[in-house]
Amino acid sequence: MNAANKRSSGTLQRRRVPLPWPKGQYFRILSIDGGGIRGIFPAAFLAGLEQRYLGGGSITGYFDLMAGTSTGGIIVLGLAAGLTSAQVSRLYVERGCEIFPPIPDNCLGYLLRKTRRVLQFFRFRYDRKSLLRILRSSFGDRRFGDAGTRLCIPSFDGSYGEPYIFKTPHHPDYRLDRYERMLKVAAATSAAPTFYIPLEDGGYKFIDGGVWCNNPVMMALVDVLSCFDVPRERIRILSVGCGIRPYVVGNIKLKIGGLFAWHDIMHAAMRLQSHNAIGQAGLLIGKDQIVRVDAPDYAYRIGMDDWTSAVEVLPGAAETALEEHGNRVARVFFQELVTMYKPVPDGGDGLVRTRPGDV
Repeated sequence: MNAANKRSSGTLQRRRVPLPWPKGQYFRILSIDGGGIRGIFPAAFLAGLEQRYLGGGSITGYFDLMAGTSTGGIIVLGLAAGLTSAQVSRLYVERGCEIFPPIPDNCLGYLLRKTRRVLQFFRFRYDRKSLLRILRSSFGDRRFGDAGTRLCIPSFDGSYGEPYIFKTPHHPDYRLDRYERMLKVAAATSAAPTFYIPLEDGGYKFIDGGVWCNNPVMMALVDVLSCFDVPRERIRILSVGCGIRPYVVGNIKLKIGGLFAWHDIMHAAMRLQSHNAIGQAGLLIGKDQIVRVDAPDYAYRIGMDDWTSAVEVLPGAAETALEEHGNRVARVFFQELVTMYKPVPDGGDGLVRTRPGDV
């Protein structure tokens, strides 16, 4: 294992030189959480915005940077590849069953679900082939650097034990990810532990970005503040969630403890990371600068692989959220198109950390 290949080995030891930003112009961020098939909610919500306020046109032209984790990463990659939110939403609704095959709601289905949960303690639940087939049909061989907008997509590198953020070439310092395929980035950010085997590529073992950054709002804001000379009061954020499970410490955890009682601690980590990220972002730019739209409280009961329940419940929940938040979102984010994004030209120095993979 060569430490020189670590993502952090190229970390700047000085403050990044910020690029100029047009005076008086807002910087608008779209941030989408992770959540598996519950990504139907943000996809359907954004599709509703497009239909109601943009005449069916894509929302991509109204955001200067998009960030997404896991299923959120897949959504923003789809938007950056030229799909509308409606097209992304249809992929989830119509083909999500190929990724997460539904189990019949009968006695046999009950036994299958119980068996699957037991087996998940010893092996991965799903094969990635179905997911890759659908992503390939949407992204083709598009390169990450050809995205139609600035992107930040988190993953986790299990080879070196470090967070890993895929970044489009929107700053001269970002030279590592330009030639990665969108397909690989999508697979890397969505390699959920226990669901999929880690994605091995170029000496890295990529794991779902949700293990450290399920809500990428703060990651996106820090990127903007470090890359651009934009006043904090001129930043606006639309943050969309997939529903977060409430985490309560009950009597079993208090009185017995141990791994059995605390086996679900990852849910607490994800929920608290999201709350903290939103809180920190609010402290930096003001809570009134952030529009947070999340799936309703009952959405957390839908498993991240329960396509049947997600399709039945979440499109309606998105419509309800559209009624509640739509006018504000349109007023804050849809008044004018953003300035066209142009990637920083390739310096031709050959700085590509990872080889093209076999994804």
